[in-house]
Amino acid sequence: MVTRNPANHPVCRIGFVGTGGVATRHAQVLSGFEDVALVAATDVDRTRAEAFGTQFGAAAVDDVGALLAQGLDAVYVCVPPFAHHPADKSAEVAVADAGVAVFVEKPLATDLATAEAIAARLRRAGVLTRVGHHWRCAEPVARARELLAHRTIRLVSGTWWDKVPPVSWWLHQARSGGPVVEQAIHLLDLARVLVGEVEVVQASASGTVPGGDVDAAVVALLSFVDGAVGTLGTASVLGAKHRAGIEIVAEGLVVGVGEDWLEVYDGVVSSRAEFDRWTACVAADRAFVDAVAGRPVDPLHSPPDYEEALRSHRLATAVARSAASGAPERLR
Repeated sequence: MVTRNPANHPVCRIGFVGTGGVATRHAQVLSGFEDVALVAATDVDRTRAEAFGTQFGAAAVDDVGALLAQGLDAVYVCVPPFAHHPADKSAEVAVADAGVAVFVEKPLATDLATAEAIAARLRRAGVLTRVGHHWRCAEPVARARELLAHRTIRLVSGTWWDKVPPVSWWLHQARSGGPVVEQAIHLLDLARVLVGEVEVVQASASGTVPGGDVDAAVVALLSFVDGAVGTLGTASVLGAKHRAGIEIVAEGLVVGVGEDWLEVYDGVVSSRAEFDRWTACVAADRAFVDAVAGRPVDPLHSPPDYEEALRSHRLATAVARSAASGAPERLR
């Protein structure tokens, strides 16, 4: 249970498994909340955990067991995709089995089987879970949802044209899951939020990135349950990010949306608005802390729980499998 600080605000005691870049982003947000205490952190790199602890006033501990001994309300699992292990080797399962709420950074794993196995254990534990699809909390997404309400959607086009991220594990399929699972899953998750479920995917890939074995480019055709059709295109061959977002064609309206931008065209007037991407990160962490504290949270402005995120992971891994085999994949 959360404790209380002298101002009588509930204090959420939080720990971290993994202390790399994404953990640092979360900690920067959380350290600005008066009702949060960053208590402890663990990492396979002890030096990195100690530096993280020094920066945020948290104790560096040896492992997940030592972390859980600190009396935590919640744990952020911020490890690379390959470090999500099934069953008894999983950090998120250990946290959940201890009755502690868990926030898992996306993607859930490099593959589907690992994520499904973890989901079964989290389901059994019954703890609060959230996953870091923070785009759902972005203001452009909220506005797009309003604009598209009650309109028939016909076409969806997702684009992630970018550079290779500057981490060595990203280059290898077995360690990152590839560009669709590790990056473009944001687009697929957003398409599910704004358009609906996908029932069939057909994908193809072109080449591999220099020095690695992940796809240089992927294109996929998506068939949605409600009749819309869509495409997804990824490319990891540029010197910087060119575009990341989706465009949706509805009856009488085109809406383009990303983490920090919104474009609208109604056939006469075209407009574009830019937003602060940090706002979505803050909103996602705020919603998680509020949920842990038992405060009401609007599910439309909250990151998804593990079960919901698993649906996006199933879609992303289906696209990746289809790109590898050339055969269509049907989702359950």
